[in-house]
Amino acid sequence: MCGIAGALHFDGQPASPVVVRAMARALAHRGPDGEGVFVDGELGLGHRRLAILDLTPAGAQPMQSREGDAVLSYNGEVYNFQELRGELEALGHRFRSTSDAEVVLEAYRAWGPACVERFNGMFAFALWDARARRLFLARDRYGIKPLYYTRRGQTFLFASEVKALREHPAFETSLSLPHLVEYLTFQNLLSEGTLFAGVKLLPPGTTLEVEPSGELRQRRYWDFDFREPDQPLSPEEYEEELSRLFRQAVQRQLVSDASVGAYLSGGLDSGGISAVAAESLPHLTTFTCGFDMTSASGLELSFDERAKAEALSYRFKTEHYEVVLKAGDMERCLPKLVWHLEDLRVGQSYPNYYVARLASKFAKSVLGGTGGDELFAGYPWRYYRAVVNDDFDHYVAKYYDFWSRLLPSETLPAIFRPELRPEADEVRPLELFRGLLGRGSTEPPRTPIEYVNRSLAFEARAFLHGLLVVEDRLSMAHGLESRVPFLDNDLVDFAQRVPMQHKLRDLSAVVRLDENEPGPKTQRYFERTRDGKLLLRQVLRRYVPEEVVDQVKQGFSGPDASWFRGESIEWVRSVVSDDHARIYDYLDPALVRGLVGEHLSGQVNRRLLIWSLLNLEQWLEAFL
Repeated sequence: MCGIAGALHFDGQPASPVVVRAMARALAHRGPDGEGVFVDGELGLGHRRLAILDLTPAGAQPMQSREGDAVLSYNGEVYNFQELRGELEALGHRFRSTSDAEVVLEAYRAWGPACVERFNGMFAFALWDARARRLFLARDRYGIKPLYYTRRGQTFLFASEVKALREHPAFETSLSLPHLVEYLTFQNLLSEGTLFAGVKLLPPGTTLEVEPSGELRQRRYWDFDFREPDQPLSPEEYEEELSRLFRQAVQRQLVSDASVGAYLSGGLDSGGISAVAAESLPHLTTFTCGFDMTSASGLELSFDERAKAEALSYRFKTEHYEVVLKAGDMERCLPKLVWHLEDLRVGQSYPNYYVARLASKFAKSVLGGTGGDELFAGYPWRYYRAVVNDDFDHYVAKYYDFWSRLLPSETLPAIFRPELRPEADEVRPLELFRGLLGRGSTEPPRTPIEYVNRSLAFEARAFLHGLLVVEDRLSMAHGLESRVPFLDNDLVDFAQRVPMQHKLRDLSAVVRLDENEPGPKTQRYFERTRDGKLLLRQVLRRYVPEEVVDQVKQGFSGPDASWFRGESIEWVRSVVSDDHARIYDYLDPALVRGLVGEHLSGQVNRRLLIWSLLNLEQWLEAFL
C-alpha cells in the first residue's frame, strides 16, 4: 500500500525529478517506508512505499522491468498474485522479488491493458510503456484505491491524492462550483469531478491510456450488475457456497509480510471477518471506536458498541483495543481530517480517523466490513422506495428525493450567493442521478425485484464508492492499509446473482403497502423487513452469537445530533455566525443560518448538513 504521483509533458519538455520528488513527498503519510523517483524524458514517476509484501529493497518502486520497456508506480494489493505469477512463469517471465507489484508489471507486459481483468484485489497504478511512450493508468473494480488526474496546458498530472498534484508548478487551486452543487445535494459526488476545479477521480473499474499526442482513452472494464440468476440454486447450496467464498475471501486477504489486525465494531460483518481471521492468526489484534454517551439522547444512546465488541473479542480470543470519543474530539481533529480527506464525501467520518490512528499503532494492515450491506441488501428501509413505481421516471424521482441528503431541489440554488445562482442553476444533479441509475442497461426495470436490484447497483456505485474513498484517506493518513474482504471478486460475482428472496424478507408484503394510505408507512415497512442480508446472516450464525446476527443494522456514527445541540453548540454557532466564514464567499448567510438554527432549536435533525458545512469551511481554509 503506497502513494503514487507523476507528470507527463506532451510538449516534450523533460520532467523534473525535483518536482516529482516533491509530489511524492506530499504523500509521505501513505508510504513512510521508502521513496523513489523515475524520470524518462517527458515522463516522471514518484512513489512512497508502505512495505507490506516483500519488505526488502527488491520490492521498491518505481519498479522497472528487466528489459527496461516498462516502469510501474503501484498502490494496492493483488491478492491472487501468486496464481498469476505461476501463469507468467509458465510464459517465460522471470522475477526478482516476491512482491505483487512485480506481478502487476509483468502481467501488463504479457497481456497488455486487459491484465486488469485478471486482478483480484485493490489497486491504482501508473505504468509507463517506454517503447510506445504511453502512460497507462488503472483503478480496481470497486474504487478501493484512489487515483486523481488533471491536464494543465501541455502537462498531465496524476496522484493518489490531490495534495501531490498541488506541488507541481502547473497546478493552480480553485473551487469547482458545479461540484459544490453536487456535494450539497448528495453529500457525495456522483460524477468524475471533485471540488478542485479541473481535477477528476478515475472511476472504479476503469483504465486510462494517455498517448504522447495528449489523447486520453478511457475504458470501463467492469461494472456492478445485480440481477436474478438464470438457474437458481437451492437454499442449502446458496448457504454453503457463500460460506466457502466468505472464508476464502478473508483468508486471501490475510496474506502479508507485516502485521494484520481487524476492526471489531460489535456488528455482524466485522464480527464474521474477525472470527475467520482469528482462526488463521494466533494473535489477532482488534480495534473498536466507542462514544461517551453522557449527553446523548433518543436513538443515539445505542451508538456505543463497545460492550458488544468486547464480548466478541472474548469469544474470538483477540488482543483488543478501544478509543472513546467525546464531543470535543470532532472539533479537535477536523483540520487534520479534512487535510487528509480532501475529497469531501458521505457522512460523519471522524470516528474512522480516530480508530485508524489507534490501529496503526499495532498493525500495518486492518480488515474491515465495508461492502457487506451493499452486496446483500443491508439497508432495507431504503429499498421500499424502489418497490412500487408507476414507471422508471417515478422511481428516479422517489429515489432522488431520498438521496438528496443535504438540500432538496427547491433549496438549490437559493443557498448560493445571488451572483452565483445562475451558474449553480445550470447544474443538473437529477440528470447525474438518473444516469447512474440507468447505467449498464437498455431496458428499464419493471418488477419490484428488478427495481431493488437497480437500487443495489446504484448504491454500490455511489454510496459504497464514497465510503471507500473516505476509508482509504483516513486509514492512509496514519500509514495504515485498510482491506475489505467483502469486495473479493469471487464473492461479489456470487452476491450479484443471489435471488432477492435470500436478501430481503417478504417483499410481497411491502408491495401490498398502499402508497396513498396515510400514516407512517416507512415504519411499518421497517418493522417487516428490518433484517435484510438474510443469506449472509444465516451463514454468519456459524461464527457470531445469535444476538449479533439478529440485531438491527446500525451505522458507524457518533451521537452528533445531540452534540450539535449540546456540547458542540458554541462551536457550530461560532462558524455559522462568523460574517467572515469562508463558506459565505459562496453561500447565502441568512439561508445557512436559518437552516442550522432549525437544528439547534430542535425543530429538524440536520446533523449531516452541519457536518458538511463544517467540513466545507475547513476545506476552504486548508486548500484556498
